[in-house]
Amino acid sequence: MTTKTSELLAVAAPRTVAVVRDISDDQFDLPTPCPDYTVRDLLRHVYDVVVNFQALARRQEVDWSAKTDHLTEGWRDRFAAETVRLVEAWSDPAALEGVSAGMGLPQETVGEMALIDLTVHGWDLARATGQRLEVDPAVLAAGHGFMDKMGDTGQRMGAFGEPVPTATGATDLDRLLGRTGRDPGWTP
Repeated sequence: MTTKTSELLAVAAPRTVAVVRDISDDQFDLPTPCPDYTVRDLLRHVYDVVVNFQALARRQEVDWSAKTDHLTEGWRDRFAAETVRLVEAWSDPAALEGVSAGMGLPQETVGEMALIDLTVHGWDLARATGQRLEVDPAVLAAGHGFMDKMGDTGQRMGAFGEPVPTATGATDLDRLLGRTGRDPGWTP
């Protein structure tokens, strides 16, 4: 069984996994578009996102302060496997029902958070390591829909930076990045 959320995650996840697989260990200390994160820090965060949002789909408590070092032997394959589990967790229609006890948000919104984190941080990692991330138009549309609902709240909570203006005629991806506080033209 699938849900719209799981279908979008199923499109986005393999693209982020491909970026992650192509990151070499010697790139771990490179800067990223997230000013407080190196590539290593952002990989750890994205890994936590993929694991923790599985638990949130099942309405389990999540400790975001736990700092597990996922970047040990075989981590790229484990990350790919965890993204499959993420898609599976959000495939259950019950995952989208009600309100998240841990976040106080509709479960559907929590699933959208997983999608935007996976997508935007996938771009962050791609940009930091000289790669390219192609984002499906349906994923971009969902990202903009999420930002319409939650962008101001996310910014107040520190999840997003100040919006970065984009040029007239900017791509949908560049506009989404700008809305999340990223400069689409960022370079290391």
